Amino acid sequence: MKKTFFILFLIAHNCMGQTYMSLVPCLTNSPGTLGEKANISFEVGRQWDVFSLGVDIGRTSLGKVDGKDTTIYLEVRPNLNIFQQGKFTNTFTPGIGYIFGAEENFMTELTSGIEYAYNDKLHFNIYFGQYFYSGKVSASNVTFFGLSVMYYFLPTKTGAIFKREPGEGKDKTKKGKG
Repeated sequence: MKKTFFILFLIAHNCMGQTYMSLVPCLTNSPGTLGEKANISFEVGRQWDVFSLGVDIGRTSLGKVDGKDTTIYLEVRPNLNIFQQGKFTNTFTPGIGYIFGAEENFMTELTSGIEYAYNDKLHFNIYFGQYFYSGKVSASNVTFFGLSVMYYFLPTKTGAIFKREPGEGKDKTKKGKG
């Protein structure tokens, strides 16, 4: 597992752009105990202005798994910053991945979130979306909600397709008495 994280870090670090890592916990609406509803992942990626690309490794459930079926997955997660106002950014993430040893082993994801830039290295993202799982004979989906913590290795200023700076759009002319 340590070798996998190290290889993911090297791949992400050698591309142009800003390197980040992120801890991504969430809860799903799947049946089961709280542990079975919880999942967690770790992402390493690169940010280029409005676009980022990450590699995510994690578990679809923290609950105990019976038999050969597993919950460990690997996913590619492109992300697009749609709208930004001040320190807040609206994000959209489609993802595609593989769940090792699972009957429903093909995974896709659609996620939207609101990211807050606490400072130029630390960002928080409240996100929600759906995971879609499919296999040879069955398919399912779950919705989820979570909070991720992103850390940039160097100070960053992310962009967005649409950006509104604080105070933009206000009438700056002074009206006097006539």
